[in-house]
Amino acid sequence: MASIRQVQVTFDCADPERVARFWCEVLGYVAPPPPDGFASWDDYTGSLPAEKRNAWFVASDPTGAGPRLFFQRVPEGKVVKNRVHLDVRAGTGLVGDERLAALQAERKRLEALGATCVQVLIADGENESCIPMLDVEGNEFCLD
Repeated sequence: MASIRQVQVTFDCADPERVARFWCEVLGYVAPPPPDGFASWDDYTGSLPAEKRNAWFVASDPTGAGPRLFFQRVPEGKVVKNRVHLDVRAGTGLVGDERLAALQAERKRLEALGATCVQVLIADGENESCIPMLDVEGNEFCLD
């Protein structure tokens, strides 16, 4: 039986490049270089017919350790809660007040990028506190 070594997470969205660039900032990911023959993504996009522009975008972990994120344009908007979401591990290795301070600092950074804080959930004694948030298109994720 083959074992899977890599995973791609796919997001349906209205503006793939905007959402991808948000997640690049959140996770320290990068956009791939533009396709061969193009100096920039803007040059590539400009070469496409209008209906194919901003149809997809990719964000990748520059270290190769994290999953590739693929963003694809869909016509319908988001209408219900995500069944799967990303957890951004901002407080890893910290406990107590240090962990909460790290989560709050990261929350403020992400809000400046366009994220929205839904609430702050503080669990006493278990270090399971988290901050549910929404990305720039309303997709749920958590800081923990």
